[in-house]
Amino acid sequence: MSSTALSPNSTASPTAANLSTDLKPPGQAAAAVKPCCVCKDEKTARDECMLFSNSDNPQEDCESAVEKYRNCMRGFGFSVA
Repeated sequence: MSSTALSPNSTASPTAANLSTDLKPPGQAAAAVKPCCVCKDEKTARDECMLFSNSDNPQEDCESAVEKYRNCMRGFGFSVA
């Protein structure tokens, strides 16, 4: 067992100081978001509309849901066609 591992009898315990520590570095790296992590509700609505549309042209039928998703992504700074 390494000396850094905590054993069940260890006296080290989590404190408010180390529980609230931000693990991300400050600055731009912390502010960057991944496209998969934003606009989840809009993406789900868009996908469900496209998959379960009874229209002959689901792309036209779901245009408002697609546009909401695009606007949301643009709001986070992503370039969306």
